[in-house]
Amino acid sequence: MGVWMLAFLVLSWIFLHRWNQRNHKGPKTWPLIGAALEQLVNYDRMHDWLVGYLSESKTVVVPMPFTTYTYIADPANVEHVLKTNFSNYPKGEVYHSYMEVLLGDGIFNVDGELWRKQRKTASFEFASKNLRDFSTVVFREYSLKLSDILTQASFHKQEVDMQELLMRMTLDSICKVGFGVEIGTLAPNLPENHFACAFDTANVIVTLRFIDPLWKIKKFLNVGSEALLSQSIKIIDDFTYSVIRRRKSEIEETQRNCYTGSIKHDILSRFIELGEDPDRNATEKSLRDIVLNFVIAGRDTTATTLSWAIYLIMTHSNVAEKLYSELKSFEEDRAREEKVSLVTYETGNIEAFSQRTAQFAELLTYDSLGRLYYLHAVVTETLRLYPAVPQDPKGILEDDILPDGTKVKAGGMVTYVPYSMGRMEYNWGPDAASFKPERWLSDGFFQNASPFKFTAFQAGPRICLGKDSAYLQMKMALAILCRFYEFSLVAGHPVKYRMMTILSMANGLKLTVSPRPS
Repeated sequence: MGVWMLAFLVLSWIFLHRWNQRNHKGPKTWPLIGAALEQLVNYDRMHDWLVGYLSESKTVVVPMPFTTYTYIADPANVEHVLKTNFSNYPKGEVYHSYMEVLLGDGIFNVDGELWRKQRKTASFEFASKNLRDFSTVVFREYSLKLSDILTQASFHKQEVDMQELLMRMTLDSICKVGFGVEIGTLAPNLPENHFACAFDTANVIVTLRFIDPLWKIKKFLNVGSEALLSQSIKIIDDFTYSVIRRRKSEIEETQRNCYTGSIKHDILSRFIELGEDPDRNATEKSLRDIVLNFVIAGRDTTATTLSWAIYLIMTHSNVAEKLYSELKSFEEDRAREEKVSLVTYETGNIEAFSQRTAQFAELLTYDSLGRLYYLHAVVTETLRLYPAVPQDPKGILEDDILPDGTKVKAGGMVTYVPYSMGRMEYNWGPDAASFKPERWLSDGFFQNASPFKFTAFQAGPRICLGKDSAYLQMKMALAILCRFYEFSLVAGHPVKYRMMTILSMANGLKLTVSPRPS
Protein backbone atom coordinates (compact mmCIF):
# COMPACT_ATOMS: atom_id res chain seq x y z
CA MET A 1 0.00 0.00 0.00
CA GLY A 2 2.86 2.36 0.89
CA VAL A 3 4.49 1.80 -2.51
CA TRP A 4 1.27 2.64 -4.34
CA MET A 5 0.79 5.74 -2.22
CA LEU A 6 4.35 6.88 -3.00
CA ALA A 7 3.81 6.26 -6.71
CA PHE A 8 0.55 8.24 -6.58
CA LEU A 9 2.25 11.18 -4.85
CA VAL A 10 5.13 11.20 -7.38
CA LEU A 11 2.73 11.08 -10.33
CA SER A 12 0.62 13.82 -8.78
CA TRP A 13 3.73 15.93 -8.25
CA ILE A 14 4.74 15.47 -11.90
CA PHE A 15 1.20 16.25 -13.09
CA LEU A 16 1.00 19.44 -11.03
CA HIS A 17 4.41 20.52 -12.27
CA ARG A 18 3.42 19.97 -15.91
CA TRP A 19 0.04 21.69 -15.32
CA ASN A 20 1.79 24.77 -13.95
CA GLN A 21 4.01 24.76 -17.06
CA ARG A 22 1.13 24.65 -19.55
CA ASN A 23 1.54 28.34 -20.57
CA HIS A 24 5.33 28.25 -20.34
CA LYS A 25 7.11 29.52 -23.47
CA GLY A 26 10.06 27.20 -23.73
CA PRO A 27 11.03 23.53 -23.62
CA LYS A 28 9.17 20.97 -21.55
CA THR A 29 10.46 20.73 -18.00
CA TRP A 30 10.16 17.98 -15.41
CA PRO A 31 10.71 17.84 -11.64
CA LEU A 32 14.38 17.63 -10.61
CA ILE A 33 15.78 17.30 -14.15
CA GLY A 34 14.21 20.46 -15.60
CA ALA A 35 14.58 20.59 -19.39
CA ALA A 36 17.63 18.32 -19.44
CA LEU A 37 15.79 15.51 -21.24
CA GLU A 38 14.62 17.65 -24.17
CA GLN A 39 17.98 19.39 -24.40
CA LEU A 40 19.83 16.07 -24.45
CA VAL A 41 17.56 14.70 -27.20
CA ASN A 42 18.26 17.82 -29.27
CA TYR A 43 21.93 18.16 -28.34
CA ASP A 44 23.32 17.65 -31.87
CA ARG A 45 21.03 20.40 -33.21
CA MET A 46 20.89 22.59 -30.12
CA HIS A 47 21.48 25.87 -31.95
CA ASP A 48 18.49 25.28 -34.24
CA TRP A 49 16.49 23.98 -31.29
CA LEU A 50 17.03 27.37 -29.65
CA VAL A 51 16.13 29.18 -32.88
CA GLY A 52 12.68 27.59 -32.71
CA TYR A 53 12.00 28.84 -29.19
CA LEU A 54 13.64 32.27 -29.58
CA SER A 55 11.61 32.97 -32.72
CA GLU A 56 8.51 32.72 -30.53
CA SER A 57 9.91 34.58 -27.53
CA LYS A 58 12.94 36.89 -27.34
CA THR A 59 13.86 35.34 -24.00
CA VAL A 60 13.69 31.63 -23.16
CA VAL A 61 14.19 30.20 -19.66
CA VAL A 62 15.59 26.65 -19.54
CA PRO A 63 15.78 25.07 -16.06
CA MET A 64 18.50 22.42 -15.66
CA PRO A 65 19.33 20.08 -12.75
CA PHE A 66 21.91 22.36 -11.09
CA THR A 67 21.26 25.78 -12.61
CA THR A 68 18.90 27.72 -14.87
CA TYR A 69 19.86 29.05 -18.30
CA THR A 70 18.18 32.18 -19.63
CA TYR A 71 18.73 32.50 -23.39
CA ILE A 72 18.39 35.97 -24.91
CA ALA A 73 18.20 37.22 -28.51
CA ASP A 74 16.89 40.78 -28.03
CA PRO A 75 19.63 43.42 -28.60
CA ALA A 76 18.31 45.46 -25.66
CA ASN A 77 18.78 42.51 -23.30
CA VAL A 78 22.18 41.75 -24.81
CA GLU A 79 23.34 45.33 -24.28
CA HIS A 80 22.20 45.17 -20.67
CA VAL A 81 24.22 42.00 -20.03
CA LEU A 82 27.34 42.88 -22.03
CA LYS A 83 27.58 46.58 -21.21
CA THR A 84 25.03 48.33 -18.99
CA ASN A 85 25.28 45.91 -16.06
CA PHE A 86 28.51 44.24 -17.19
CA SER A 87 29.87 43.66 -13.68
CA ASN A 88 26.87 41.50 -12.76
CA TYR A 89 27.45 39.04 -15.62
CA PRO A 90 30.97 37.60 -15.42
CA LYS A 91 32.09 34.35 -16.99
CA GLY A 92 31.31 32.95 -13.58
CA GLU A 93 32.46 30.00 -11.52
CA VAL A 94 30.30 27.44 -13.35
CA TYR A 95 31.68 28.31 -16.79
CA HIS A 96 35.21 28.52 -15.36
CA SER A 97 34.91 25.04 -13.81
CA TYR A 98 33.74 23.53 -17.13
CA MET A 99 36.49 25.12 -19.23
CA GLU A 100 39.36 25.31 -16.73
CA VAL A 101 41.00 22.05 -17.84
CA LEU A 102 41.43 23.51 -21.34
CA LEU A 103 41.60 27.29 -20.95
CA GLY A 104 42.80 27.52 -17.34
CA ASP A 105 42.99 31.14 -16.17
CA GLY A 106 43.37 32.61 -19.64
CA ILE A 107 41.65 35.78 -20.83
CA PHE A 108 38.50 33.99 -22.09
CA ASN A 109 37.94 32.09 -18.84
CA VAL A 110 38.53 34.64 -16.06
CA ASP A 111 37.02 37.79 -14.62
CA GLY A 112 38.13 40.71 -12.48
CA GLU A 113 41.70 41.91 -12.11
CA LEU A 114 43.26 38.88 -13.79
CA TRP A 115 41.16 39.49 -16.89
CA ARG A 116 41.88 43.24 -16.89
CA LYS A 117 45.66 42.72 -16.74
CA GLN A 118 45.67 40.23 -19.61
CA ARG A 119 43.34 42.36 -21.71
CA LYS A 120 45.43 45.48 -21.19
CA THR A 121 48.57 43.72 -22.40
CA ALA A 122 46.82 42.04 -25.33
CA SER A 123 45.13 45.31 -26.29
CA PHE A 124 48.51 47.01 -26.47
CA GLU A 125 49.84 44.27 -28.76
CA PHE A 126 46.86 44.26 -31.13
CA ALA A 127 47.15 48.04 -31.50
CA SER A 128 50.81 47.70 -32.50
CA LYS A 129 51.62 48.61 -36.11
CA ASN A 130 54.53 46.15 -35.96
CA LEU A 131 52.15 43.30 -35.17
CA ARG A 132 49.68 44.40 -37.85
CA ASP A 133 52.35 44.59 -40.54
CA PHE A 134 53.87 41.28 -39.45
CA SER A 135 50.41 39.67 -39.46
CA THR A 136 49.76 40.87 -43.01
CA VAL A 137 52.98 39.24 -44.24
CA VAL A 138 52.27 35.98 -42.38
CA PHE A 139 48.63 35.77 -43.49
CA ARG A 140 49.70 36.32 -47.10
CA GLU A 141 52.43 33.69 -46.80
CA TYR A 142 50.12 30.98 -45.45
CA SER A 143 47.28 31.86 -47.81
CA LEU A 144 49.70 31.25 -50.67
CA LYS A 145 50.78 27.94 -49.13
CA LEU A 146 47.13 26.92 -49.08
CA SER A 147 46.77 28.13 -52.66
CA ASP A 148 49.69 25.94 -53.75
CA ILE A 149 47.99 22.88 -52.23
CA LEU A 150 44.71 23.73 -53.97
CA THR A 151 46.50 24.28 -57.27
CA GLN A 152 47.98 20.78 -57.11
CA ALA A 153 44.60 19.35 -56.14
CA SER A 154 42.84 21.14 -59.00
CA PHE A 155 45.32 20.02 -61.65
CA HIS A 156 45.28 16.43 -60.39
CA LYS A 157 41.48 16.29 -59.90
CA GLN A 158 41.83 15.52 -56.19
CA GLU A 159 39.17 16.11 -53.53
CA VAL A 160 40.13 18.22 -50.52
CA ASP A 161 38.72 18.77 -47.04
CA MET A 162 38.73 22.55 -47.03
CA GLN A 163 37.96 22.85 -43.32
CA GLU A 164 40.97 20.70 -42.43
CA LEU A 165 43.22 22.77 -44.72
CA LEU A 166 41.93 26.01 -43.22
CA MET A 167 42.46 24.68 -39.69
CA ARG A 168 46.05 23.93 -40.62
CA MET A 169 46.51 27.36 -42.19
CA THR A 170 45.15 29.26 -39.19
CA LEU A 171 47.02 27.09 -36.67
CA ASP A 172 50.30 27.75 -38.48
CA SER A 173 49.44 31.44 -38.71
CA ILE A 174 48.53 31.95 -35.05
CA CYS A 175 51.62 30.10 -33.91
CA LYS A 176 53.77 32.34 -36.12
CA VAL A 177 52.03 35.63 -35.27
CA GLY A 178 51.17 34.88 -31.66
CA PHE A 179 54.13 32.83 -30.53
CA GLY A 180 56.89 33.30 -33.10
CA VAL A 181 57.24 29.62 -34.06
CA GLU A 182 56.83 27.58 -37.24
CA ILE A 183 54.96 24.29 -36.81
CA GLY A 184 54.47 23.35 -40.46
CA THR A 185 51.09 21.61 -40.47
CA LEU A 186 50.31 23.12 -43.90
CA ALA A 187 53.31 21.45 -45.53
CA PRO A 188 52.46 19.87 -48.93
CA ASN A 189 52.38 16.36 -47.43
CA LEU A 190 49.92 17.52 -44.72
CA PRO A 191 51.65 15.86 -41.75
CA GLU A 192 49.44 14.57 -38.95
CA ASN A 193 49.24 17.04 -36.09
CA HIS A 194 48.56 15.47 -32.71
CA PHE A 195 48.09 18.84 -31.01
CA ALA A 196 45.31 19.89 -33.39
CA CYS A 197 43.49 16.55 -32.99
CA ALA A 198 43.79 16.67 -29.21
CA PHE A 199 42.60 20.27 -29.10
CA ASP A 200 39.48 19.41 -31.12
CA THR A 201 38.73 16.42 -28.89
CA ALA A 202 39.13 18.46 -25.71
CA ASN A 203 36.92 21.22 -27.12
CA VAL A 204 34.09 18.78 -27.84
CA ILE A 205 34.28 17.13 -24.42
CA VAL A 206 34.33 20.32 -22.34
CA THR A 207 31.30 21.53 -24.31
CA LEU A 208 29.48 18.32 -23.44
CA ARG A 209 30.04 19.10 -19.76
CA PHE A 210 27.41 21.85 -19.98
CA ILE A 211 24.63 19.25 -20.26
CA ASP A 212 26.28 16.18 -18.69
CA PRO A 213 25.42 16.10 -14.96
CA LEU A 214 27.74 13.10 -14.47
CA TRP A 215 30.94 14.66 -15.79
CA LYS A 216 32.43 15.25 -12.33
CA ILE A 217 31.88 11.60 -11.40
CA LYS A 218 33.48 10.47 -14.68
CA LYS A 219 36.36 12.83 -14.03
CA PHE A 220 36.88 11.45 -10.51
CA LEU A 221 36.81 7.85 -11.81
CA ASN A 222 38.77 8.82 -14.95
CA VAL A 223 36.41 6.95 -17.25
CA GLY A 224 34.60 7.59 -20.54
CA SER A 225 34.83 11.03 -22.10
CA GLU A 226 36.73 12.44 -19.11
CA ALA A 227 39.47 9.81 -19.52
CA LEU A 228 39.79 10.78 -23.18
CA LEU A 229 39.88 14.44 -22.12
CA SER A 230 42.79 13.75 -19.76
CA GLN A 231 44.75 12.09 -22.57
CA SER A 232 44.03 15.01 -24.90
CA ILE A 233 45.09 17.61 -22.33
CA LYS A 234 48.39 15.75 -21.86
CA ILE A 235 49.13 16.10 -25.60
CA ILE A 236 48.03 19.75 -25.57
CA ASP A 237 50.20 20.60 -22.58
CA ASP A 238 53.27 18.85 -23.97
CA PHE A 239 53.03 20.93 -27.15
CA THR A 240 52.21 24.19 -25.40
CA TYR A 241 54.98 24.00 -22.81
CA SER A 242 57.48 23.17 -25.55
CA VAL A 243 56.45 26.36 -27.39
CA ILE A 244 56.83 28.43 -24.23
CA ARG A 245 60.24 26.99 -23.35
CA ARG A 246 61.51 27.49 -26.88
CA ARG A 247 60.49 31.16 -26.87
CA LYS A 248 61.96 31.69 -23.40
CA SER A 249 65.23 30.16 -24.56
CA GLU A 250 65.32 32.42 -27.63
CA ILE A 251 64.63 35.52 -25.55
CA GLU A 252 67.30 34.61 -23.00
CA GLU A 253 69.84 34.00 -25.75
CA THR A 254 69.03 37.35 -27.34
CA GLN A 255 69.41 39.11 -23.99
CA ARG A 256 72.74 37.35 -23.29
CA ASN A 257 74.10 38.52 -26.62
CA CYS A 258 72.76 42.05 -26.03
CA TYR A 259 71.31 42.02 -29.54
CA THR A 260 67.98 43.83 -29.83
CA GLY A 261 67.56 43.41 -33.58
CA SER A 262 66.24 39.85 -33.35
CA ILE A 263 63.72 40.41 -30.53
CA LYS A 264 60.31 39.23 -31.69
CA HIS A 265 57.14 41.23 -31.20
CA ASP A 266 54.73 38.31 -30.91
CA ILE A 267 52.14 38.19 -28.14
CA LEU A 268 53.76 35.38 -26.17
CA SER A 269 57.10 37.23 -26.10
CA ARG A 270 55.34 40.27 -24.71
CA PHE A 271 53.83 38.25 -21.85
CA ILE A 272 57.14 36.50 -21.16
CA GLU A 273 58.97 39.81 -20.93
CA LEU A 274 56.28 41.29 -18.70
CA GLY A 275 56.50 38.16 -16.55
CA GLU A 276 60.03 39.12 -15.56
CA ASP A 277 58.43 41.73 -13.30
CA PRO A 278 58.24 40.03 -9.84
CA ASP A 279 54.88 41.68 -9.14
CA ARG A 280 53.27 39.85 -12.06
CA ASN A 281 54.35 36.39 -10.88
CA ALA A 282 54.07 34.87 -14.37
CA THR A 283 54.53 31.09 -14.32
CA GLU A 284 54.76 28.57 -17.13
CA LYS A 285 51.19 27.56 -16.22
CA SER A 286 49.89 31.13 -16.67
CA LEU A 287 51.75 31.42 -19.97
CA ARG A 288 50.28 28.07 -21.01
CA ASP A 289 46.79 29.41 -20.36
CA ILE A 290 47.51 32.54 -22.40
CA VAL A 291 48.82 30.46 -25.32
CA LEU A 292 45.79 28.18 -25.45
CA ASN A 293 43.33 31.05 -25.21
CA PHE A 294 44.92 32.73 -28.21
CA VAL A 295 45.05 29.44 -30.13
CA ILE A 296 41.30 28.95 -29.76
CA ALA A 297 40.75 32.63 -30.61
CA GLY A 298 43.01 32.73 -33.64
CA ARG A 299 42.71 29.24 -35.07
CA ASP A 300 39.28 27.69 -34.72
CA THR A 301 37.16 30.82 -35.09
CA THR A 302 38.84 32.02 -38.27
CA ALA A 303 39.03 28.60 -39.92
CA THR A 304 35.39 27.74 -39.26
CA THR A 305 34.19 31.13 -40.51
CA LEU A 306 36.22 30.71 -43.70
CA SER A 307 34.75 27.22 -44.14
CA TRP A 308 31.19 28.49 -43.86
CA ALA A 309 32.01 31.44 -46.12
CA ILE A 310 33.32 29.19 -48.91
CA TYR A 311 30.30 26.91 -48.54
CA LEU A 312 27.88 29.85 -48.76
CA ILE A 313 29.71 31.44 -51.68
CA MET A 314 29.75 28.27 -53.77
CA THR A 315 26.06 27.57 -53.04
CA HIS A 316 25.06 31.12 -54.02
CA SER A 317 26.28 31.62 -57.59
CA ASN A 318 25.17 35.26 -57.69
CA VAL A 319 27.39 36.04 -54.70
CA ALA A 320 30.31 34.11 -56.20
CA GLU A 321 30.12 36.09 -59.45
CA LYS A 322 29.79 39.48 -57.73
CA LEU A 323 32.77 38.68 -55.52
CA TYR A 324 34.86 37.48 -58.46
CA SER A 325 33.99 40.64 -60.40
CA GLU A 326 35.08 42.85 -57.49
CA LEU A 327 38.37 40.95 -57.10
CA LYS A 328 39.15 41.00 -60.85
CA SER A 329 38.52 44.75 -61.06
CA PHE A 330 40.58 45.29 -57.92
CA GLU A 331 43.47 43.30 -59.42
CA GLU A 332 43.46 45.33 -62.64
CA ASP A 333 43.23 48.66 -60.80
CA ARG A 334 45.99 47.81 -58.33
CA ALA A 335 48.25 46.48 -61.09
CA ARG A 336 47.91 49.82 -62.92
CA GLU A 337 48.62 51.73 -59.71
CA GLU A 338 51.72 49.64 -58.96
CA LYS A 339 52.73 49.51 -62.65
CA VAL A 340 52.76 45.70 -62.51
CA SER A 341 52.62 43.62 -65.67
CA LEU A 342 50.37 40.70 -64.81
CA VAL A 343 51.47 37.22 -65.83
CA THR A 344 49.07 35.54 -68.24
CA TYR A 345 48.44 31.83 -67.98
CA GLU A 346 46.62 28.95 -69.56
CA THR A 347 44.61 26.86 -67.09
CA GLY A 348 46.97 23.91 -67.68
CA ASN A 349 50.15 25.84 -66.86
CA ILE A 350 50.81 25.35 -63.14
CA GLU A 351 53.93 27.49 -63.00
CA ALA A 352 52.36 30.52 -64.67
CA PHE A 353 49.17 30.08 -62.63
CA SER A 354 51.17 30.09 -59.38
CA GLN A 355 53.15 33.17 -60.47
CA ARG A 356 49.94 35.07 -61.18
CA THR A 357 48.50 34.03 -57.80
CA ALA A 358 51.63 35.29 -56.03
CA GLN A 359 51.45 38.56 -57.99
CA PHE A 360 47.87 39.09 -56.92
CA ALA A 361 48.71 38.33 -53.29
CA GLU A 362 51.40 41.03 -53.27
CA LEU A 363 48.71 43.56 -54.23
CA LEU A 364 46.79 42.64 -51.05
CA THR A 365 47.90 44.94 -48.25
CA TYR A 366 46.17 45.99 -45.05
CA ASP A 367 45.04 49.24 -46.69
CA SER A 368 44.13 47.84 -50.11
CA LEU A 369 42.00 45.08 -48.58
CA GLY A 370 39.94 47.83 -46.98
CA ARG A 371 38.72 48.79 -50.46
CA LEU A 372 37.06 45.42 -51.02
CA TYR A 373 33.64 46.31 -49.59
CA TYR A 374 31.71 43.40 -51.07
CA LEU A 375 34.30 40.94 -49.74
CA HIS A 376 33.96 42.52 -46.29
CA ALA A 377 30.17 42.21 -46.58
CA VAL A 378 30.45 38.52 -47.55
CA VAL A 379 32.56 37.76 -44.47
CA THR A 380 30.23 39.74 -42.20
CA GLU A 381 27.11 38.11 -43.60
CA THR A 382 28.71 34.71 -43.03
CA LEU A 383 29.35 35.64 -39.40
CA ARG A 384 25.75 36.82 -39.01
CA LEU A 385 24.38 33.41 -39.97
CA TYR A 386 27.27 31.20 -38.82
CA PRO A 387 28.98 33.01 -35.94
CA ALA A 388 32.18 31.33 -34.84
CA VAL A 389 30.94 31.36 -31.21
CA PRO A 390 27.25 30.42 -31.56
CA GLN A 391 26.32 31.01 -27.91
CA ASP A 392 28.10 32.63 -24.99
CA PRO A 393 26.99 32.03 -21.38
CA LYS A 394 27.52 34.48 -18.51
CA GLY A 395 27.14 33.95 -14.78
CA ILE A 396 24.77 36.01 -12.64
CA LEU A 397 26.18 37.54 -9.44
CA GLU A 398 23.03 39.21 -8.13
CA ASP A 399 19.31 39.01 -8.89
CA ASP A 400 18.45 41.30 -11.79
CA ILE A 401 15.65 42.26 -14.16
CA LEU A 402 16.37 42.38 -17.89
CA PRO A 403 14.96 45.26 -19.99
CA ASP A 404 12.11 43.05 -21.25
CA GLY A 405 11.05 42.35 -17.65
CA THR A 406 12.56 38.86 -17.33
CA LYS A 407 13.78 38.17 -13.79
CA VAL A 408 17.11 36.36 -13.45
CA LYS A 409 18.44 34.96 -10.19
CA ALA A 410 21.94 34.93 -8.76
CA GLY A 411 23.77 31.69 -9.44
CA GLY A 412 22.03 31.09 -12.77
CA MET A 413 23.36 31.69 -16.27
CA VAL A 414 22.39 34.15 -19.00
CA THR A 415 23.38 33.16 -22.53
CA TYR A 416 23.19 35.45 -25.52
CA VAL A 417 22.90 33.46 -28.74
CA PRO A 418 24.55 34.94 -31.86
CA TYR A 419 23.44 31.97 -34.00
CA SER A 420 19.79 32.57 -33.15
CA MET A 421 20.07 36.37 -33.20
CA GLY A 422 21.19 36.31 -36.83
CA ARG A 423 18.10 34.34 -37.81
CA MET A 424 15.49 36.39 -35.98
CA GLU A 425 13.12 38.40 -38.17
CA TYR A 426 12.59 40.83 -35.30
CA ASN A 427 16.32 41.67 -35.58
CA TRP A 428 16.96 41.52 -39.36
CA GLY A 429 13.61 41.61 -41.14
CA PRO A 430 11.69 38.99 -43.15
CA ASP A 431 14.80 37.87 -45.09
CA ALA A 432 16.77 37.17 -41.90
CA ALA A 433 17.41 33.54 -42.86
CA SER A 434 18.79 34.45 -46.30
CA PHE A 435 22.47 34.83 -47.14
CA LYS A 436 22.48 38.37 -48.52
CA PRO A 437 25.78 40.33 -48.33
CA GLU A 438 24.05 43.32 -49.92
CA ARG A 439 22.27 44.05 -46.62
CA TRP A 440 25.60 45.44 -45.36
CA LEU A 441 26.14 47.86 -48.25
CA SER A 442 24.83 51.38 -48.81
CA ASP A 443 25.75 53.05 -52.10
CA GLY A 444 28.48 50.45 -52.49
CA PHE A 445 30.10 51.15 -49.11
CA PHE A 446 30.05 48.89 -46.06
CA GLN A 447 27.79 49.92 -43.16
CA ASN A 448 28.23 48.48 -39.67
CA ALA A 449 25.40 47.32 -37.41
CA SER A 450 25.16 47.68 -33.64
CA PRO A 451 27.48 45.18 -31.91
CA PHE A 452 24.54 44.30 -29.63
CA LYS A 453 22.60 43.17 -32.72
CA PHE A 454 25.53 41.69 -34.68
CA THR A 455 27.21 39.87 -31.80
CA ALA A 456 29.75 37.68 -33.61
CA PHE A 457 32.61 39.56 -31.90
CA GLN A 458 30.80 40.10 -28.59
CA ALA A 459 30.32 43.70 -27.40
CA GLY A 460 30.95 46.00 -24.47
CA PRO A 461 34.13 45.74 -22.37
CA ARG A 462 34.82 42.19 -23.62
CA ILE A 463 34.49 42.99 -27.33
CA CYS A 464 36.95 40.90 -29.34
CA LEU A 465 40.43 42.43 -29.47
CA GLY A 466 41.33 40.37 -32.50
CA LYS A 467 38.43 41.50 -34.70
CA ASP A 468 40.56 43.48 -37.16
CA SER A 469 43.18 40.73 -37.26
CA ALA A 470 40.50 38.12 -37.95
CA TYR A 471 39.02 40.18 -40.79
CA LEU A 472 42.51 40.74 -42.19
CA GLN A 473 43.26 37.02 -42.39
CA MET A 474 39.82 36.03 -43.66
CA LYS A 475 39.80 38.65 -46.39
CA MET A 476 43.38 37.84 -47.41
CA ALA A 477 42.56 34.14 -47.80
CA LEU A 478 39.16 34.59 -49.45
CA ALA A 479 40.46 37.18 -51.91
CA ILE A 480 43.07 34.72 -53.23
CA LEU A 481 40.76 31.68 -53.16
CA CYS A 482 37.76 33.34 -54.79
CA ARG A 483 39.82 35.15 -57.43
CA PHE A 484 41.58 32.01 -58.71
CA TYR A 485 39.39 28.99 -57.87
CA GLU A 486 35.88 27.66 -58.20
CA PHE A 487 34.65 25.13 -55.65
CA SER A 488 32.06 22.37 -55.85
CA LEU A 489 30.73 20.29 -52.98
CA VAL A 490 31.48 16.58 -53.30
CA ALA A 491 28.23 14.80 -54.17
CA GLY A 492 26.44 13.48 -51.12
CA HIS A 493 28.72 15.22 -48.63
CA PRO A 494 26.64 16.30 -45.58
CA VAL A 495 27.22 19.82 -44.26
CA LYS A 496 26.15 20.39 -40.66
CA TYR A 497 27.68 21.86 -37.52
CA ARG A 498 29.26 19.94 -34.66
CA MET A 499 28.30 20.80 -31.09
CA MET A 500 31.33 22.40 -29.48
CA THR A 501 32.24 25.89 -28.30
CA ILE A 502 33.13 26.80 -31.90
CA LEU A 503 30.70 26.32 -34.81
CA SER A 504 32.81 23.93 -36.88
CA MET A 505 31.50 21.54 -39.55
CA ALA A 506 30.87 18.04 -38.22
CA ASN A 507 32.11 16.23 -41.34
CA GLY A 508 34.56 18.76 -42.68
CA LEU A 509 33.98 20.44 -46.06
CA LYS A 510 34.79 18.03 -48.91
CA LEU A 511 35.28 19.89 -52.19
CA THR A 512 36.59 19.64 -55.70
CA VAL A 513 38.61 22.60 -56.97
CA SER A 514 38.87 24.12 -60.45
CA PRO A 515 41.21 26.95 -61.53
CA ARG A 516 39.56 30.08 -62.89
CA PRO A 517 40.75 31.33 -66.27
CA SER A 518 43.08 34.31 -66.52
